[in-house]
Amino acid sequence: MSLKKSLLVIIVILLIDQISKIYIKTHFQLGEDVEVFSWFKILFVENDGMAWGTKLSDIFSFINDKSAKLILSLFRIIAVTGIGFWLLDVIKKQKTRTLIFAISLIFAGALGNILDSVFYGVCFGDSYGQVATFLPERGGYAGVFYGNVVDMLHFPLFSGVLPDWVPFFGGKYISFFDPVFNVADVAISTGIGILIVFNRKAFKEVNKG
Repeated sequence: MSLKKSLLVIIVILLIDQISKIYIKTHFQLGEDVEVFSWFKILFVENDGMAWGTKLSDIFSFINDKSAKLILSLFRIIAVTGIGFWLLDVIKKQKTRTLIFAISLIFAGALGNILDSVFYGVCFGDSYGQVATFLPERGGYAGVFYGNVVDMLHFPLFSGVLPDWVPFFGGKYISFFDPVFNVADVAISTGIGILIVFNRKAFKEVNKG
């Protein structure tokens, strides 16, 4: 897989990711949702932490929320830089298409979420109880590196009380699948999934002769 094709994958994912986020941010109030199907909703939430909304301050009690957000944003930048160098290296060494495609997905997804964290706080107004404005006159809702990641894809596949005969969870109310995510998250998860499921194919040596 060539560098041009890898860049095309990255650009397409970034465009879909950012266009969907900007649309949601400028058309939905925080917490507003639209039911597409009974099992799929567009639900606008913002995530200022890691996966599943976890914060560094939840793990390390001695770090306040503001410092944790800055550390996370800087870590994301370092991580995506490392992934970028990895991608260039495997392309240069003409590794398998599977490996290059997977890393391209991961890089695009990570970069998409970094744009939110670094710039959205400056570029958009607040979404609480109102639809955010782009480049508001009074400034954005946060500074550089302190923006929140926009999520909107929600798949409430099942919610209800399980039958009593179900082991361990019988008679309990459960909701599946609760996490809300975005296109960038899908790209990252897909790339990682490819590396796990197609590990041998991705990392096999390519005959260059």
